[in-house]
Amino acid sequence: MKYLTFSSRLVLVGLVWAGAAALAQQGASWDFRLSPLRKATLDRISADSMKGHLSFLASDLLEGRATPSRGLDLAAEYIAAQFRRYGVAPGVGDSYFQKVPITVRGQSEPANAHNVVGIVRGSDPVLKDTYLLISAHYDHLGSREVEGDGIYNGANDDGSGTVAVIELAAAFARSETKPKRSLVFLAFCGEERGLVGSRFYGANPVYPLERTIAMVNLEHIGRTDDLEGPRVGALSMTGYDFSDLGPLFAEAGKQVGVEVQKHARNSDSFFARSDNVALAALGVPAHTLCTAFLFPEYHQPGDHWEKVDFANMEKVVRAVAVGLWGLADSQAEPKWNESNPKAERYLRAWRERRGLSGPPAR
Repeated sequence: MKYLTFSSRLVLVGLVWAGAAALAQQGASWDFRLSPLRKATLDRISADSMKGHLSFLASDLLEGRATPSRGLDLAAEYIAAQFRRYGVAPGVGDSYFQKVPITVRGQSEPANAHNVVGIVRGSDPVLKDTYLLISAHYDHLGSREVEGDGIYNGANDDGSGTVAVIELAAAFARSETKPKRSLVFLAFCGEERGLVGSRFYGANPVYPLERTIAMVNLEHIGRTDDLEGPRVGALSMTGYDFSDLGPLFAEAGKQVGVEVQKHARNSDSFFARSDNVALAALGVPAHTLCTAFLFPEYHQPGDHWEKVDFANMEKVVRAVAVGLWGLADSQAEPKWNESNPKAERYLRAWRERRGLSGPPAR
């Protein structure tokens, strides 16, 4: 420094300040801090509320919510009723229902099931026409005629994700100031039949995929008794490093003491096993968050709502809400990880959907 002129020093100081300002601005593009407004949204997320929803959706009355079935239709009506109750707008014109044709073996006539869709419109005059999807599947495996308990109630898989979607929709709908982007809340049918509902939505999107910045799918977030050991105050993201959503939600989780992690084995292998992959295959950065990948009574009749850890569920759903606020209020959009070969097909679909040719710039 002693060999620089005074004016040179001023230039250097200016460059350092400008660089620091640029870095600060870049870091601020994803703001997960808990303002009073955001904290008020989190405070509306209640363990007791989710227990009330799940004790109905996973009750024997709904007979395991097979796709299609009367129990599934009852569940769809219940979800729509909760959207209506909390002021979540219908997501399909003036309806909450997207009709999904279902092929049933042995029947000459494509029965129907429904995706349930609600929307909380964004507050920014430009960003409100871009969309962030929050989803779960509300179907399960139905029932079997056996002695004893033959109903596959599917409380954790995926009643837990479904009631989280309801709770998040209600919390954001009641917020005094809405996020800048629009939030679309989706309950998919037919996941257990091969992602039928989410694949149908991907082929027939209610909101343009070109303006859909990301999808956050919720699965298995109620049980903490993972087969590998207790999972308290933690979430795993499938395909954690396929895009920047993994690190972003890790930052969001810190605000409420939830650790968002990459599972060494299951994170990548489970990426294609839930509804997120239907949108990822079309280029939308889409991942699933879960508390436990595998748990006792997975795909068994004993997956009952009484076994859910609702206090922990409240905490992790609040972490999801923090992440949604940060994503929805940012000018920046999540991107696929160009350096990860496992993300290549999804990045290619993203580029093709936007009419970009050639390999991405390195």
